[in-house]
Amino acid sequence: MRIPAHSVCTAVRDDIVAGVYERGSRLTEELLARRYGVSRVPVREALRTLEAEGFVVTRRHAGACVAEPTEQEAADLLEMRMLLEPLGAARAAQRRTEAHLKVLRGLVRLGQERARRGNSDDLRSLGGWFHETLAQSSGSHALTSMLTQLRHKISWMYAVEAPADPVESWAEHGAIVDAVARGDGERARAVTSLHTERSTAAHRLRFSGGSERADRVRTSQPPVNMTGLRN
Repeated sequence: MRIPAHSVCTAVRDDIVAGVYERGSRLTEELLARRYGVSRVPVREALRTLEAEGFVVTRRHAGACVAEPTEQEAADLLEMRMLLEPLGAARAAQRRTEAHLKVLRGLVRLGQERARRGNSDDLRSLGGWFHETLAQSSGSHALTSMLTQLRHKISWMYAVEAPADPVESWAEHGAIVDAVARGDGERARAVTSLHTERSTAAHRLRFSGGSERADRVRTSQPPVNMTGLRN
């Protein structure tokens, strides 16, 4: 396997998230350089970046190892996402471009169509693209980067159950886009808060026996009226 040197960080991160490297396992420069077909220099740079992101830790006498986050650290990530995604939606309502809106509407149309047909194979990917595009629509590079990193780390730490009602879930996506299109920042924030709170409850830790649900993450959002916003 040979990849461009600048892609080493992404490749190692993706492999950590996918479970190729187990939590706590050593990440030697020699092994990584051989696996990705690069010299040790880009590997060393990648490990520094991944340590700053929280995927890697450096241990005395062991060197770089895959981090072993605690249950509280994992729960904190979900809570951070519950705060930042609504903020991103509110910003998107004020800063989105027509190009962003076109992509968001297209993703909602595909998601709703496949949800109605019971074709759930692509819904998770479509949902990921939707939230990535929504974050980009905020016009804030810092916020987009934080949300992207949160999604990577949450995917690493949690398995996500499919929504009990995919049609309802994609109706929420549609309501978010409607609010963003109208420039209604407060509505976009409220509907995204509801959507994020519901999706958070479907997360289950991959470690600690794999049965720990995310129900203990604090939620305080009042119900949001969805009437008239479902497509």
